[in-house]
Amino acid sequence: MIKLQREDFSIEEIFEEIRKRSRNIGAVVIFVGVAREFSRGRKVKKLYYEAFEDLAVKKLEEIRKEAIKKYNLIDMIVIHRYGEIDINEKIVAIAAAAMHRKEAFEACMFYIDELKKIVPIWKKEITEEGEYWVEE
Repeated sequence: MIKLQREDFSIEEIFEEIRKRSRNIGAVVIFVGVAREFSRGRKVKKLYYEAFEDLAVKKLEEIRKEAIKKYNLIDMIVIHRYGEIDINEKIVAIAAAAMHRKEAFEACMFYIDELKKIVPIWKKEITEEGEYWVEE
């Protein structure tokens, strides 16, 4: 399941949803990206994410399918927010369900790294010094 949304999300609901997918799940790893207050030596007041929605969802799903195959996952759920996000709010959640923990951990790492490389979602940091688009 892939979702690109403005609204916040519940980690508990993600966990409950993914663990229902199979009775063979032995591990669920959930990565949550959170908006931090300091970045690149600047104090950040808030973030703004912009997405090319149709293509972003397509790329998120491509990475999901690749991660499931590569790490032998049972399933994976990904939710990424866009729009204005305050400091300490959740930005992205990646939940990987597998028979064993190693694959679930590795799949989350793989997914976030690929997301930052190829998904058309852009981040702007709004700081006390001005606004800056961030390039990874």
